Amino acid sequence: MNVRVRRVYDPPEPGDGVRVLVDRLWPRGVAKDAAHVDEWPKPLTPSTELRRWYHAGEGSYEEFARRYEAELAEPEAAELLDRVRELTAEGDVTLLTAAKSPDRSHASVLLRLLDRG
Repeated sequence: MNVRVRRVYDPPEPGDGVRVLVDRLWPRGVAKDAAHVDEWPKPLTPSTELRRWYHAGEGSYEEFARRYEAELAEPEAAELLDRVRELTAEGDVTLLTAAKSPDRSHASVLLRLLDRG
């Protein structure tokens, strides 16, 4: 299993495998056909409230990650997380995000959970 995180603004690469957009909003300035997104599970992304809270600078990344993991335990999100796990069992998966710092974003939380299995 090979899962990685890339910015959606970077051009697709042959080793990307299944490209999964993990942002709730479509990234600005990216044409849908140019993004080569295979799946876009919006309910897997942080809630609007959590996203706004984190981007407002009201809490730490660690607290954001804890709250996001709690959201991922909800039935619809948990089902979608299992779906992405199934994709990783079949081959390479690239989680796409528009975040400027993917290592301090929800995408890194997803990557950690997927690496745990």
